[in-house]
Amino acid sequence: MIRLFNVYYPVRTLVLLVVEAMVVGSSFLLATWWRNPETSWIVLNVDGGYLKIFFVTAIVLLLSHGFDLYDSGSLSDKWDLIFRLLMVLGLVSFALAAVALVYRSLGRDFLPGVAWGLGVLTVALFVWRASYSWLVQQSYFRERVYVLGTGDRAQRVVNGLQQRPELGIEVAGWTENIVGEFNRDAVAEHMMGLVRQNGVHRVIVAMPERREKLPVSELLTLRQEGVKVEEATNWLERISGKIEVEHLNPSWLIFADGFRFSPFFRGVRRAVNISVSLVGLVLALPLLPFVALAVKLSSPGPVFYHQKRVGKGGATFYCHKFRTMRQDAEADTGATWATDDDPRITRVGRFLRSARFDEIPQLWCVLKGDMHFVGPRPERPEFVESLIKEIPYYGVRHMVRPGITGWAQVKYKYGNTSQDALEKLQYDLFYIKNASLGLDLLIWFQTVKIVLLGRGAK
Repeated sequence: MIRLFNVYYPVRTLVLLVVEAMVVGSSFLLATWWRNPETSWIVLNVDGGYLKIFFVTAIVLLLSHGFDLYDSGSLSDKWDLIFRLLMVLGLVSFALAAVALVYRSLGRDFLPGVAWGLGVLTVALFVWRASYSWLVQQSYFRERVYVLGTGDRAQRVVNGLQQRPELGIEVAGWTENIVGEFNRDAVAEHMMGLVRQNGVHRVIVAMPERREKLPVSELLTLRQEGVKVEEATNWLERISGKIEVEHLNPSWLIFADGFRFSPFFRGVRRAVNISVSLVGLVLALPLLPFVALAVKLSSPGPVFYHQKRVGKGGATFYCHKFRTMRQDAEADTGATWATDDDPRITRVGRFLRSARFDEIPQLWCVLKGDMHFVGPRPERPEFVESLIKEIPYYGVRHMVRPGITGWAQVKYKYGNTSQDALEKLQYDLFYIKNASLGLDLLIWFQTVKIVLLGRGAK
């Protein structure tokens, strides 16, 4: 895996993305040369052909991302892949046809040879995807690992690696498969035998109890022979995009890389939040009267809902939203999480939540500095008080300002239980540890995708 903007990406996924961008751009470039053999230089350099090809390439890649074509876990078989590729090509065709008609009405050509380009692109994409699928299955493109450990933690490492084929990692063996007495010598013999027999490249240590069982001298020998030896905590973080808290020691939080925010990062981030929130409020201004009227007509009560939330350092602030529930939603029950098909939500409120229009007033919270665009979602004081007692390290999430969206929101479903709060905390810890402007941008990008596809709303 490779680390970009403090996020780990499979090398295979990056190769797929880069090569696919080259395939798309080359397809239209080749079609332009074929369609205009004598004037191709003028079309590309004078008429802005290169810029238009870049624009088309970006559209194809964005649509492919929207259809999860760079997420191998969402592609169940080759027919699913073919269907999604055809959907992307169909949408690109409609989009280019519409743009070409507009340009033609202005007496200009958008991109000579669009039909040729789409034809070349269709063939090239299917050939490239078929070639990629074949290449990643070859043994010389796979890394072999040995998982040193037993129990639930080691099992999670093995399952995580096996469920992420895009990582290109093959589990050559793990300590759980030892037959007979389980002791240090047996562990060392089993590990060394499989490492030498299968040409293992990496050993991942996931032992819950290491006293008198960890083969230290053998691990040192493997390190000297060029085999990488790494701790399971770091690999679980890379695989899942979260930091597991069940087996987390306070010393790891103290000595781990990350959890630092430079003055430059804070300043730039604040400037971006102020600028974007101002632009967002100005753009949303024409929409606000209609949303307010719809809320007012849907049920009696105020238009806005002001609720106490816990922010940075444990300080409370008021979070503002358009009201989506009945006015007396918690009159009998007190503070409760929203549930699936919650009867307290009005019909207009359900639409506002699915479209995220109810979140618009939170732009004011961002402008004031109570929130950021990206960060852990702020919880209510009533929930925080109990969650701090139930979940270890829950208070760590309050070392940063909360956000309208966050890593937990794009990686995990809507949560309404303590177990969901635990899962989201693990994603929040990953964000706090790896916070960067690049990670914020990635979360924004993923959030737009989720909103457009209507995923995760409650």
